[in-house]
Amino acid sequence: MHDNESSENYLETILVLSKKLPVVRSVDIAEELNVSKPSVSVAMKKLRENECIVVSKSGFITLTEKGQEIASSIYERHTFISGWLISLGVPEHIAIADACRMEHHISKESFDAMKHFIQSAGQ
Repeated sequence: MHDNESSENYLETILVLSKKLPVVRSVDIAEELNVSKPSVSVAMKKLRENECIVVSKSGFITLTEKGQEIASSIYERHTFISGWLISLGVPEHIAIADACRMEHHISKESFDAMKHFIQSAGQ
């Protein structure tokens, strides 16, 4: 996994967790991604340095505007691509796994064109 892809995964995970938990902590991220707490700490330090997150004194992690923008973009790609693959008859677990890989590597231009085509075909 590339550094950028890893950062995007962490941001997307923070976004998803923030929708279902009152606060997001490193331990929640570690559990969700099935990674070690030290790995999460290293990633959070990097995301803080890149001004994608803020961490409160209590250890609560919040996305900044920049982090929210990146996370929302990745999450939209994930939900759109996985939903499309499922609608094509791909088993859900495979569609989700494929969407996880595709969401990081497809260009904005290709994703926008694909989304436009699929949405206009559905009308």
